[in-house]
Amino acid sequence: MIDFAALARDAGDGIVIADAAGAIVFWNKAAERIFGYREDEALGRSLDLIIPERYRARHWSGFHGVMKSGVTRYGADLLRVPAVHREKGAISIAFTVCLLRGPDGKPAGTAAFVRDETERWREVRELKGRVADLEAKGGP
Repeated sequence: MIDFAALARDAGDGIVIADAAGAIVFWNKAAERIFGYREDEALGRSLDLIIPERYRARHWSGFHGVMKSGVTRYGADLLRVPAVHREKGAISIAFTVCLLRGPDGKPAGTAAFVRDETERWREVRELKGRVADLEAKGGP
């Protein structure tokens, strides 16, 4: 038998589960690494903990829309957004969302499967800068 609790706890990707109000109810070891908060510091807190302030209104509008409609477009589509690490500040993450339903079939929360893409984002930005420089110099 597979131990799904151990799988979720020890997965390499961050798993952050929030209830329908947006309070964190599950936070695995990878989420600790990605965001810098221990599980006991994250549980019960709002997702605002990891959302940059300037994006919170947009996030909550989308989150509450998903809770109301029961539909998310990010179940299969990868979403890349800025996030906040406790000590490092701004980071870049990529994630998918799984809508969780209660026994009544209504939305009860979300599970996000998260990867830190900060280094990849920096590399892409650097490459774009190099390409722009080459184009400005009349290169290929």
